[in-house]
Amino acid sequence: MQDKQTQLAIDCATTAHSAFGRYNAEFNAITRRARQRFEQRNWLASQRDQVERIELYQHSIDETVKALRAQAQEFSANESFWAEVKQQYAILTANNLDQEFPKTYFNSLTRKFFDTVGVNRNIEFVSFADNPSEEIPKKVPRNVYRGPDPKLVAREILMDFAFSVPYRNAAHCLHLLADEISQELKSRQQTDDFQHVELIRAVFYQSKKAYLVGRTVTSNQSIPLVIALKNFDGVAIDAVLQDTNAVSILFGFSRTYMHVDLDTVADVVAFLRTILPEKPISELFTVLGRAKQGKTERYRDLFRHLARSEDQFVHAPGTKGMVMIVFTLASYDAVFKVIRDKFAPPKAMRKQDVMNKYQLVFTHDRAGRLVDAQEFRMLEFDLCTFSADVLTELQQEASESIEVQENKLILKHCYIERRIEPLNLYLRRHSHDQAVEAVIDYGQALRDLARSNIFPGDLLLKNFGVTRNNRVIFYDYDELCLLNECNFRDLPKAQNIEQEMQSDTWFFVDQNDVFPEQFVQFLGLPRELLNVFLEHHDELLTAEYWRTLQTRIANGELLEVLPYYRTRTLHRPDEAM
Repeated sequence: MQDKQTQLAIDCATTAHSAFGRYNAEFNAITRRARQRFEQRNWLASQRDQVERIELYQHSIDETVKALRAQAQEFSANESFWAEVKQQYAILTANNLDQEFPKTYFNSLTRKFFDTVGVNRNIEFVSFADNPSEEIPKKVPRNVYRGPDPKLVAREILMDFAFSVPYRNAAHCLHLLADEISQELKSRQQTDDFQHVELIRAVFYQSKKAYLVGRTVTSNQSIPLVIALKNFDGVAIDAVLQDTNAVSILFGFSRTYMHVDLDTVADVVAFLRTILPEKPISELFTVLGRAKQGKTERYRDLFRHLARSEDQFVHAPGTKGMVMIVFTLASYDAVFKVIRDKFAPPKAMRKQDVMNKYQLVFTHDRAGRLVDAQEFRMLEFDLCTFSADVLTELQQEASESIEVQENKLILKHCYIERRIEPLNLYLRRHSHDQAVEAVIDYGQALRDLARSNIFPGDLLLKNFGVTRNNRVIFYDYDELCLLNECNFRDLPKAQNIEQEMQSDTWFFVDQNDVFPEQFVQFLGLPRELLNVFLEHHDELLTAEYWRTLQTRIANGELLEVLPYYRTRTLHRPDEAM
C-alpha cells in the first residue's frame, strides 16, 4: 500500500510540475508577442493578450486540479498523501531559478483541494523570510554603457535597442537622449562623476509604449533611467524619466501589467528595488504580470508585520461605504474591504455583481487611475487583532464573509488594496495650492478612465483618493461600468413653467441614462475649487464629449493614456480629449 501511495505521489507531483511548466511556457509565449504588437502597432491585439495572460493562471489551476483529482482518486482528500506529493514536487522543482513561482503554483492547487484556512505547512510551501525571492543566484542581464560622453552612450543605446521598425529620426532621438542624461547629471552636480548607464536587456511593454529600464551610475549615486519609446510611423523617444517618483508611477499599483520577456523574474525585481527602494516587492511582481506571486508576497509582508505589531484593525478614514466594510492598520499601508451581506437602498445590486466589477477591473486597462485590488480567501487572524467596532460591524453586517472560531477570525473573502487618502479629506487637510492640483488631476482622472472605456458611475469625491505621488485614482467599483454601456444624454429643456417648477424629474430616465450637465451637483466642491474644475474640465459636463469618446472606442481606436506627466514628454502625444 505504501509503495502504491508513494508512486502515486510521484506521479501526481510530476503532473503538477508539468502543468506549471506548460503554464509558464504559455505565459512567456503571450509575453513575447508584445514586441511584434509594438512594431506592428497592433494595439487591440495587445489588449487581448493582456486579458488572455491574466486569465491564464486560473484556467491552468482549474484544469490541473481536475486532472489531479482524477489521478489521485481515493487519495485526493488525504492530507498525508498531499504532504508526500509536496515532497516529491520539491525535488522536481529544486533546480528552478525562480523557486517561488512553482511553490506558489502548488499552493494554489492544494488550497483548491482543501479550502485551506490560513496556511497549512504540511501541504503548502510556507516562508516568511523578508524576501525569499532575492535568494536567486543570478543577476538580471543588462547592457553597460561607459561614460563620460553622454552622446556616445546614447548612440550605443539606440544601436543596441533596434526594432524591425526604424527610429523615426535617429539623430534627433540621439540628441534628445544625450541632452536629457546630461541635464539630469548637471542638475544633480554629477557631471564630472558620470561612470556608466546600465539598462536591462529585456524591453518592457505596456499598452502603446515600450520602455528601456535601468539607471545612470555616478561615483556616489544611482539615478533611475527609463526611456519611453513610442511607435508613431517609426520608433521615437517619447519621454525620459529620471526621478524616483516618475518611475514609481510607471510601475505603480494602478497601472496595467508590463509584458517583458524574462528568463527569471526575481532578479529583475531585485534590480528594480535599487531604483525604487520604497516600492513593495509584491507590487513589483504584480506589475511584471506575476499577480499570484504578488499576492503571495503581500501575504508574507502582512503577516510579518502583524507578528511585530500590536496595532488593531480600525475603520479606515473616510465616509462609511454602503457596500463595503473598510478597515486598516494604522501602521500598515493597505486597506481591507469586505462586502456587506445586504445593501441599503438605493443600492440594488447583489454581492456577485460587486465581485464582477472587481474582476472587470482586474482584467481591464487600469490606465493609472484604478487601484489593483487583490482578492483573498480564507485569511486567518487572531481575534484580538480587531477593534471592537470593526469586529461588531463584521459580525452584524458581513456574517457571510467571516467566521469566528474560538480566538480566531477568518475572512472568507476580502480585497486588499494600497491605502490612499480619500479625495474629500485631502481637499480639507492640505493647502490651497495642493487642493487646486488635486481637483485638476481629478478631472484628468475622469478623462483617463473614459479613454480606457471606463465610467466610474459614482463621481463623489469620497470614491477617489490621492496617492503619495499626488495622483488621483478611483477605488470604489460598485457603480463602475464600461463607457459604452452608458447612454449619455443632453438634459431636456422644460417646455413650460409647470415642467420647470416640478421638484422631481418630468422626463423619462432609463436605467443607463447619464446626464453630464448634472455632474456638478455631485462633486460637492466649494465654489473656488469648482471654478478651477470648470476652468480645466468644463467639457466633461457635456454629453457630446462622452458620446465622441464612445464613437472612437466603438470604431476600434485604443485611446492613449500617458503613464507619466505630460511635461515630461519629448514628442507630442496623440491629442487628448
